[in-house]
This record gives sequence, structure tokens and C-alpha cells, in this order.
Amino acid sequence: NDIRSVVDVVSPNIVKVILETSVLTTKEKITAAKIARDSGAHFVKTSTGFAGGATVEDVKLLHATVGDSMGIKASGGIRDYKTVLEMIRAGATRIGTSTGVKIIEEYNVANAQSNK
Repeated sequence: NDIRSVVDVVSPNIVKVILETSVLTTKEKITAAKIARDSGAHFVKTSTGFAGGATVEDVKLLHATVGDSMGIKASGGIRDYKTVLEMIRAGATRIGTSTGVKIIEEYNVANAQSNK
């Protein structure tokens, strides 16, 4: 009810529900993701980054749970381009990071090398 109320009040703005996956069991992650989806939230987010970070396994689990019905934001501990790619391949549709400039620089290097 709380999530649905927030969705209703802020509509049409985007609502992201942070699950703090590093402190939840697999069953709790699945249940929480379903509640967020069924409440009309637009994204589930893996973490605030304070209690742990995103894992590829958690992103895969969230994607398997909610499919394409909502976005998945992988956040916490994502510090390089390689990890960004792993998260996207696992189902993340957004990335939360404090090292965006470094990641873009790594992307530019990788892209330049692949175009040789």
C-alpha cells in the first residue's frame, strides 16, 4: 500500500524501489520485487551502496522475477566498464555509479580498440 500510494501521488514521475539486496534472502528479493512491480513502481534498485552493492546474480534474479515489466537499476560497487557490461547483460536497464567519468573513459578506450 505504501508503494502504491507513492506511485499514485507522484504520477507520472518515475518511482524506484530500493531493495537493499545484500541483506535479503533470495525469497525476500523475489517477494519484494513482485510487490514493487504489482504496486506500479517503475524500477527496482539493487542497493543504496551503503549495505553492500549490486551483484550480477541479484540482477539476474530480479530480471527473472519482473521480466521486462519494469526497469532494473544496478547500483553499488559498480566501478568499471567491465562490470557495467556484466550488469547490462544480466538485465540491468540503468546503472548507478559514482565513477561515471572513469567508466566512460574505459568505454572510449575499448571502443577505439575494437574499431582498429
